[in-house]
Amino acid sequence: MSAKHFGFIGFGLIGGSIARALKAFISDTPTLTAFQYNETPSRSLLLAKEDGVLDTITANLADFSSCDMIFLCAPVQKNLEYLTQLKDILSPDCLLTDVGSVKGNIHDKISELGLDHCFIGGHPMTGSEKTGYEHSSTLLLENAYYILTPTSHSKPEDLDFYTSLVKTMGAIPIVLDPSEHDKITAAISHVPHIIAAQLVNLIQNSGSLEPKMRQLAAGGFKDITRIASSSPEIWENICLSNKESICEMLTKYQDSLEDAKRMILSGEKDNLYQMFDTAGNYRSSIPANSKGALLSTFELFVDIKDETGALALLATLLSLHGISIKNIGIIHNREFEQGVLRIEFYDKDAVAKATKVLDTNGYHIYIRK
Repeated sequence: MSAKHFGFIGFGLIGGSIARALKAFISDTPTLTAFQYNETPSRSLLLAKEDGVLDTITANLADFSSCDMIFLCAPVQKNLEYLTQLKDILSPDCLLTDVGSVKGNIHDKISELGLDHCFIGGHPMTGSEKTGYEHSSTLLLENAYYILTPTSHSKPEDLDFYTSLVKTMGAIPIVLDPSEHDKITAAISHVPHIIAAQLVNLIQNSGSLEPKMRQLAAGGFKDITRIASSSPEIWENICLSNKESICEMLTKYQDSLEDAKRMILSGEKDNLYQMFDTAGNYRSSIPANSKGALLSTFELFVDIKDETGALALLATLLSLHGISIKNIGIIHNREFEQGVLRIEFYDKDAVAKATKVLDTNGYHIYIRK
């Protein structure tokens, strides 16, 4: 198949980034249409049209009848509602997809509506702690895994086209079964977000010790709870849409915590060592610069002199070269026992540029492998 007219229902960070990539990387410039929920177009939709990313904005779903491919980019539960409305609107050859991180429920709805022949689920495994079209980027999908979940009735030519399109946008396509997808994402994305949120809530609900805990919370605590800042609406939807897989993994995690508790209470020195050693070795085997289910970070680690003005000098040096810093701080952990300066940037190009500048100016830089 080929596609020249793409439709978007929901147009935030992911939808906007896909749209930008389509406009940037497809040689035969496509037409892009987005659906507006309210009587008047949102600021994001108007901005996208001003940017030349969107060609048309419509409040009438019937206008999607001319689309060759439609991306459902609304929250998971909302996407299900739109399927019923789209059923009698889709053109015979239209390819329908979504970008949700849960696949079982939408595949069930697709089967119920008899749309198996024209649907292939999609999940671009990338994102940001910031939401909305204004934070979208042409390169958000670059080198990110993009999961495709065809139905048993999906056309081979549609899957070939979608796979090729994903590659054109700079992402890496991987085909999975919907249930397999949901179990994997529950383990590596959904449960970690729940754990991060509850760790933060644990500190918040610590009574008289909370003020001091919050004051001292840094380094490791901030690293492992960073994803707790994600959209509560999105994660409420995800939890309610992937109940079975999430609860299965939470039970396994609870069991592992009970094992750790037992080892601590029983003074099982060797087993405790083995627990941390095994986890550390496996964690080290995961590439630090690959995108996956959790939000990507763009960071480097630098030795800095312990003297007045050293931090300001480094920040000024980066600023003079037009490099923006997203976050900065000293960290102490197992990997950097003596402490180093961690600098976080907005994209990988800034990391590369900063690495070159700092190296040229005699700074010692650590690269995570």
